Amino acid sequence: MMRVACLLLPALALAACNPWGGKGADDGKPPVAATPAPSPADTKPEALKVSEDTQLYSFDFAYPVEVAAIPELKERLDSEMAKAKDKLIAQAKSAEASARDEGFPYNAYAEGTNWQVVANTPRFLSLSAAVYSYTGGAHPNSGTKTLVWDREAKRALAPVDFFASAEALEEAVRERFCSALQKERGQRRGPEGEKVEGEFGECPPLADLTVLLGSSNGRKFNRIGLVADPYVAGPYAEGDYDITVPVTAEVLEAVRPAYKDAFTLR
Repeated sequence: MMRVACLLLPALALAACNPWGGKGADDGKPPVAATPAPSPADTKPEALKVSEDTQLYSFDFAYPVEVAAIPELKERLDSEMAKAKDKLIAQAKSAEASARDEGFPYNAYAEGTNWQVVANTPRFLSLSAAVYSYTGGAHPNSGTKTLVWDREAKRALAPVDFFASAEALEEAVRERFCSALQKERGQRRGPEGEKVEGEFGECPPLADLTVLLGSSNGRKFNRIGLVADPYVAGPYAEGDYDITVPVTAEVLEAVRPAYKDAFTLR
């Protein structure tokens, strides 16, 4: 059976009766007026949570009420959800047919996206999404993606768009990030973990990370999240590494002039 959890609009209750004193009137009371339909402006935004589970696939998609309150952003993510679901179903049907033809058991495909608020300032809504997918391998794949919505311009930005260049941002945060990452590796792997050689002992470049813009005061961005998904800074078993660094003078120098007012020192 398919389970679907999604937003439901309240039903409208309509009452009808005969004209007052007219044929068929039973109590002589005036008719009850119909309740007017609420206008879009009166509709309270609600968070979205969709969950479908069938023998063919499992699909999950969610975003918070802050997204629902912005029509353009809501439309963007609703479209993203529809496209992702259609793609998943097409891939799942193809995989199921191949498994049947080759005599192998089919394991249902799965995909999920869960958007959450990272920071909500007067102008910007910073979001991150935990994503996962399963296509029949040993384990599901997981990752992180992000966007920042500019309420004034009514458009989505990537966090790096706030800076003069990705290189400028990397130069401003790399030393702090690498130091914090190595410390976290040692805590997860033990003392010898800091001596691991190879790709899982190196500090990954900014291009391999997900950058998040955060705020502790709700007014301006004053911290930056740097997420290394599984396989980026360590093996799958270690999960992701989520490192937060403060906005420093070096970071402010890397910010584009148009966005200077959106940042402050931690």
